[in-house]
Amino acid sequence: MRIVVAGGTGRIGRRVVAGLRADGHEAVPLARATGADLRTGAGVDAALAGADVVVDVSRPSTYVDEEVLRFFTTGTRTLLDAGARAGVRHHVVLSIVAVDRTDAGFFRAKRAQEELVRAAGVAWTVVRATQFFEFVGTIADHLTVDGAVRVPPVAFQPVAAADVAAVVAGTATGEPRREVVDLAGPERVRLDAFLRDVLASWRDARDVVTDPLARYFGARLVEDSLVPRGDALRGPTTWAAFVAHDA
Repeated sequence: MRIVVAGGTGRIGRRVVAGLRADGHEAVPLARATGADLRTGAGVDAALAGADVVVDVSRPSTYVDEEVLRFFTTGTRTLLDAGARAGVRHHVVLSIVAVDRTDAGFFRAKRAQEELVRAAGVAWTVVRATQFFEFVGTIADHLTVDGAVRVPPVAFQPVAAADVAAVVAGTATGEPRREVVDLAGPERVRLDAFLRDVLASWRDARDVVTDPLARYFGARLVEDSLVPRGDALRGPTTWAAFVAHDA
């Protein structure tokens, strides 16, 4: 099977490409580094020629709301149009758990991306993942105000990037589901307690302050703003195992 992976040189994408190739598929990374640009469309048709499946795990380099929205809508339209010309039969998107009930700018942009894919007429599957272990430091930095990490006391269920990539690769080789699949880590914790423990283990001197009014990337959160409701796939990697592997 020929599977084109948009964002295939990034954190998730390179793992998806490696997993697909290990299973005997022709996995083609699509990125500016490989000569294709989702913003302009340059090289995209050539990359998708003969493709059976498109996997979109592309990600912008900014958190600025307008730029993030432009990145996902422009890139998604480019992929969908090129996929239609190439006869792609399955479009797989990596998104975020609770994207439809959390109002942060990045979440709104991913929601717009999902809507474009659903409306395009191609068979699709959306994999929504919770926050990656690898982004915990970034989350703490974005919650830092005047030297203190101000954290809403909400549920948090992070997942390893490797587990996300494995599920995305498996989804790409399966039949289109025309539905959303939620994926979370194996352990549900409190975000404030988790960051307090993690920063202490990193010997990070910042205070972690529990603040119900703290904003998460601009959004006010409620208890389940970052976690699945109901059934969800569970990645097997715990935080302790992730830390031990990276040590």
